[in-house]
Amino acid sequence: MWWLLWSGCPGVGWVRLQQLQQAFGSLERAWQAGPGDLAGRLGWSASLQAAVEGYRRRWGSEPLAELLARSRPDLRILLPGDPAWPASLSQLRRPPLALHWQGRGSLWPLLGRRRAVAVVGTRRPSRQGLALAEQIASALAQAGWPVVSGLAEGIDAAAHLGCLRHGGVPIGVLGTPLDRVYPRHHHALQRRVAQQGLLLSEQPPGTAVRPAHFACRNRLQVSLARAVVVVECPLASGALHSAQLAWQDGIPLWVVPADVQRSSAAGSNRLLSQGATPLLCPQDLISALGPGPLLGGGAPAAAVQSSLAAEQRRLLAALGSGESLESLSAKLRLPQAQLLPQLLDLELAGLLIAEPGLCWRPR
Repeated sequence: MWWLLWSGCPGVGWVRLQQLQQAFGSLERAWQAGPGDLAGRLGWSASLQAAVEGYRRRWGSEPLAELLARSRPDLRILLPGDPAWPASLSQLRRPPLALHWQGRGSLWPLLGRRRAVAVVGTRRPSRQGLALAEQIASALAQAGWPVVSGLAEGIDAAAHLGCLRHGGVPIGVLGTPLDRVYPRHHHALQRRVAQQGLLLSEQPPGTAVRPAHFACRNRLQVSLARAVVVVECPLASGALHSAQLAWQDGIPLWVVPADVQRSSAAGSNRLLSQGATPLLCPQDLISALGPGPLLGGGAPAAAVQSSLAAEQRRLLAALGSGESLESLSAKLRLPQAQLLPQLLDLELAGLLIAEPGLCWRPR
């Protein structure tokens, strides 16, 4: 929570967060330090120091209590250092400070092992491109592969719909905060992705939407994927940027060939001339990838429960049909701070569902 609090400070990113930790031993002690102590140990500029002090004054003397009070129970946060945090994200040149998410937390371990496939393309595709994106996502869903895309107009939307229509698991990586929908007519689609799969964004709720955020989203899509499929894109597009990132990271890159006279496919056709693998049939992709991690519905709940620690089984038994954190603490005679990590672990394992008001119930 201290990481989350500090990361919202203007001008404080990964490098300065690490400076704070090294200089004070913890971010909590850094928050409690006086203005002179911060300036003396870190050598920050006067303008940055003024921004930090203004930010600390705004949050007041009990910042974590205020942060929790402002949080939405349906939107969760994954932070660096959490066991579910994908290691590939920390290897990025500019890792996200946090990931805000909504949906099935049990999917994070799969994304941590890059057990998903990204399907990307232009916002203005041909009808053939739309149909192919839906077919590819449908084939991936039926083969048990989660499908990653960006919930944008065009190819992204077709990939999510193809995945949803065949009972697959869509992963929506947004360039907007989770409390915004872009384009606006994707309200229903975004809701369905959250219900059946996972939505994630590095932009905190309330953040203004900027074009640069959509470009930043591309690196997240690639870093969570086992392979990247480009269906159709022009010479200047976010999908082409994703393809270049995949190439740099040595991730398999598949491209659907298209009419050479079609401007909406000029970028994807050029990738083919540079050595990307042509995708002539969705089954070729499935044959190369093999069965996905969700084929057959994944591990049954009984198998997951058999691997739980004794205190987690005790917690599940005490939960009954649903309890609040406060009532569980009283029932088990354990502090809330000790119970909360166990509840979150069980939620990530897919055994619990979080509800508003710090309440949980069995899935």
